[in-house]
Amino acid sequence: MNVTIVGTGYVGLVTGCCLAEAGHRVVCVDNDESKVAGLQKGVVPIFEPGLEELVSSNVAAGRLSFTTDLADGVREAKAIFLALPTPPQADGSADLTAVLAVAKQLGKHLPDDYCVVINKSTVPVGTAEAVRKAIAANAKSEFDVVSNPEFLREGLAVKDFREPERVVVGVTSKRAEAVMRELYASFINASRPLYVTDPATAELSKYAANTFLVTKISFMNEMARLSELMGADVDVLRQVIGADSRIGHKFLYPGIGSGGSCFPKDVRALKHMSDEHGYDFKLITAAMNVNEKQPLVLVDKINEHFESDLKVKSFAIWGLAFKPNTDDIRDAPALVIIDALLKAGAKVTAYDPEAGGHVRQIYADNKAVKIVDEKYQALKAADALLIATEWPEFAEADLKKVAGALKQPVIFDGRNIFQPKDVQKAGFAYYSIGRRPVGAA
Repeated sequence: MNVTIVGTGYVGLVTGCCLAEAGHRVVCVDNDESKVAGLQKGVVPIFEPGLEELVSSNVAAGRLSFTTDLADGVREAKAIFLALPTPPQADGSADLTAVLAVAKQLGKHLPDDYCVVINKSTVPVGTAEAVRKAIAANAKSEFDVVSNPEFLREGLAVKDFREPERVVVGVTSKRAEAVMRELYASFINASRPLYVTDPATAELSKYAANTFLVTKISFMNEMARLSELMGADVDVLRQVIGADSRIGHKFLYPGIGSGGSCFPKDVRALKHMSDEHGYDFKLITAAMNVNEKQPLVLVDKINEHFESDLKVKSFAIWGLAFKPNTDDIRDAPALVIIDALLKAGAKVTAYDPEAGGHVRQIYADNKAVKIVDEKYQALKAADALLIATEWPEFAEADLKKVAGALKQPVIFDGRNIFQPKDVQKAGFAYYSIGRRPVGAA
């Protein structure tokens, strides 16, 4: 099938590459000339495992191309994906400016034959109809608008697209359904179902899924706080409740909160939608409040250990991205912690395998923040080590080397990557989430 992807951000680029790998002929359109020029040379603007290889191989095979010309890009398309940014506005609602602007342009350039326009961006209920109206104002050929939410996990996005747990399509015609079934034929089977529904249900499904996951994380973080107060071990607790097949083990790991481009934004958007319809969704409000405050739990532990005297202290931070295997720092808990430490007068030296460059730009004018290119380098002259992202290389670190580099052997582990008995044996004072501190005075 001839496919066009409008927008080469995280979702658009992964979608385009995976569809090309499946044999479709894909044209990716973006108005950023420098990004398009880079992609044509195989330069991928984001870090996502496996993506760079897919770009290179499919460009070489002639199945994937990039352009800034919307009219040329959609001329022969049977399926046109809109994968455009929908950033949160001040009230939590999704900003549809980019989506609707492209929809208006698209109406002037639709192919002569029937096509489907597919909303791949995370958009509120009612967007499919708004896009249909925007296109119809200038359209001269037949089309349908389909809602096809993405469920891609950063760091696993290529795998998630190629081996989806489910594919959801919201359609208003059998004709559109047939196109979507053909498009996803190689990705679905009995264990990876295609759910066909109306656009409103499809649009709501992404918000519902992400909000439930944030609620599950927030619940576990509340249990971690309670475990500490009661002297219980949250690690064993999560294993016990996760063994219940109705609950499961995923997203039961306590820590310093969730971040990224989807969870915080989607939860706020669903809250806004519920408010618009006059429904007080109390569970969302509670989950949001817990998640927003969770990064500061680690700061509270730091203040308690150092008796709130951080003005002459220097801290090493391992991990800046909101999760491993990505360079995404949007709503990253590490940044909340850094800002709190700076406000208290401390200095920070930080390392992340992929996200360091982005954070370096944010604090370029702040001499109290230094970003280094090697994890042990961050430890020099630091009063303590903070773990903010659970990159595998951190869990594999040489604890003796860590202790030797720090002024004093203290670790504040916001992701529980170490076992208390191991760090205690290595001579550390160790604070984690939901577990008893060890080696502390």
